[in-house]
Amino acid sequence: MPTYAVTGATGRLGRLVIEQLLDTGVPATEIAAIVRSPEKAADLAARGVEIRRADYDDPSTLPGAVALVRRLLLISGDTPGQRTAQHTAVIEAAALAGVERLVYTSILKADTTTNPLAPEHKATEEILAASGLPHTVLRNGWYTENYTDQLPQYLQSGTILGATGGSKVSAAARIDYATAAAAALTRDEDGNTVYELGGTAFTFDELADAVTEVTGTTIVHRDLSAAELASALENVGLDAGTAGFVAALDHSIAIGELATDSDDLSRLIGRPGTPLRDAIRAARA
Repeated sequence: MPTYAVTGATGRLGRLVIEQLLDTGVPATEIAAIVRSPEKAADLAARGVEIRRADYDDPSTLPGAVALVRRLLLISGDTPGQRTAQHTAVIEAAALAGVERLVYTSILKADTTTNPLAPEHKATEEILAASGLPHTVLRNGWYTENYTDQLPQYLQSGTILGATGGSKVSAAARIDYATAAAAALTRDEDGNTVYELGGTAFTFDELADAVTEVTGTTIVHRDLSAAELASALENVGLDAGTAGFVAALDHSIAIGELATDSDDLSRLIGRPGTPLRDAIRAARA
């Protein structure tokens, strides 16, 4: 039976976590991939990973998915507004199944930030604490991919728009967070632990300079107010709600909520985080 299980295992983070477990020597027979669509996990099954079907929105599928698992990685759901209920269902199933430790992917400074994505993560952390389950909370900062995925737009427009006020963001590559999750899942710890995770911080000016250097195309950063950014995003086709939400995320950066001086990430993964320019090169390639 599997020792480790990963929810959302065919997602971009979950798949990387399973690959990290396999690459560090965990036998495939000790890993369960919990997925909504087993057919998407055929490649993992071919490597010997056990595939278990479950859906956060169908609590009846969860007890079987976590049965006899010792350590469970709960990767947060991807639907804002539904996460608290989804996560609660997984936590309750894990507690009933006798899971020995649950690892949860939260958000940087979840208990203090005004980031609009944070309330459901904070609520989940509180539910997890009340459950009595031994747990590890991975408070992930921003993904570098939030920016490198926008390279085509940057290169087309020659501009990076933001409303960060020159503040820094401690983003890290998805592979760094996946490596940290695999490490947290496999390490022996007593009690409950919270890790604040982020890479080397950079400003949007520094991001523009790095993109310019790597691509050879001059990119400039235009720093706007949150209201101006929301208006600019509406002008390129976003609805008002989405534009305001994106601007609010940048405001969270502006007031320092997505920067951290914690070295938890490098300590967990045993190396520095992926340098920004390396992440841009990988995306460019």
